[in-house]
Amino acid sequence: MIRSKAVAALAATTLLVGGCAGAEGSEAGTVSLDFFQFKPEAVGTFDRLIADFEKQHPRIDVVQHHVPDAETALRTRLVKDRVPDVMTLNGNGTFGELASAGVFHDFSGHPAADRVTPGVQQVLNDLGTAAPGEVNGLPFASNAGGVIYNEDLFARHDVEVPRTWDQLLSAAETFEKAGVTPFYGTLADAWTALPVFNQFAANIPPDDFWDERRAGRTSFAEAYPDVAAKLTEVYRHTQKTRFARNYDAGNKAFADGEAAMLVQGSYALPAIRAHEPAFEMGTFPMPTGDDPGATRLVSGVDVALTMGRDTEHPDEVLEFIEFLMTEDVVTSYAEEQSAVPTLDGTEPADPALAQLEPYFARGRVTGFPDHQIPLAAGLEPLLQQFLLDGRTDAFLRALDDSYDRVLARTS
Repeated sequence: MIRSKAVAALAATTLLVGGCAGAEGSEAGTVSLDFFQFKPEAVGTFDRLIADFEKQHPRIDVVQHHVPDAETALRTRLVKDRVPDVMTLNGNGTFGELASAGVFHDFSGHPAADRVTPGVQQVLNDLGTAAPGEVNGLPFASNAGGVIYNEDLFARHDVEVPRTWDQLLSAAETFEKAGVTPFYGTLADAWTALPVFNQFAANIPPDDFWDERRAGRTSFAEAYPDVAAKLTEVYRHTQKTRFARNYDAGNKAFADGEAAMLVQGSYALPAIRAHEPAFEMGTFPMPTGDDPGATRLVSGVDVALTMGRDTEHPDEVLEFIEFLMTEDVVTSYAEEQSAVPTLDGTEPADPALAQLEPYFARGRVTGFPDHQIPLAAGLEPLLQQFLLDGRTDAFLRALDDSYDRVLARTS
């Protein structure tokens, strides 16, 4: 049933699912595993981890493959019937599509799956699974979206970390009166509107919005007016050059003290420190309403570990995945990459993420809403146009139309 589901679903996106690419090594009894790894900045890290693993497992060779544009490369391999033995993938819409199509192994009941923080695992599962109850990937590293803030500017102007929407606006007004830009905008890169959009889209609409939207029982026009209004309000408190500054320029400007806050993901922390290593900053979830207890942290699985459903060497692949999912490996990787460790009871090592730990511990996390919107729907340019012209009705109508067209093609 899963195999027929996979073929049908992937045919719509020019994918065919087949056997895996692992092969016996040249030395008798040696198994070679094909490891598809998508993060360029982590190649050296995984080379070291592979070396450590192979010392413990001399009859298993793990061959890491990294190529630019990893998602396109993976789709090409699937078309050619070459599913990698083991993979790291971003926990986004593409992961959900492939998981739903039955490409990936079911880890339910595996010891490593039992060690993952439940809320973090749910974020990945919510993207899609091959069947109810399946676990088609293991979160290896998480990230978090929120408001990165300049601790020195907050202290200098007696501003406390806001816990409600009104407190956030009050903080912005305090900074503006003091001649400090509240938020730094980087809309020359259209994608940088997504972290701001996600804060509101994750917390304001009803929890069943995506199920209702896919079923055609609601719309963005109906559920997102407040999302659009608050998104506009944040950008009203950015610098005048927001459409001329990109992501890199924003990180440098923030590190130089040109703004009090930057709405971004935790992945931006190393980039900010590259400009000012001693920069003191913290991160808090964007408050979107008047009840602090209702605020949820927007978090995504930055690195998901998975394996082909029909790998030729399941035992050896599971040994490698079990090694990667040990606490020492997960926490050391998170510390090196300024990521959030995913295992129950672990905490971020980066002090800039310390204020987020209670949200993970209490399960007050939710996934990135933009991962529920297919790339083909063009959310990024639609957001950029909306922030240029401020036409809420036109933006939400265009998002509904585009979303429906893509859904009709892929359902």
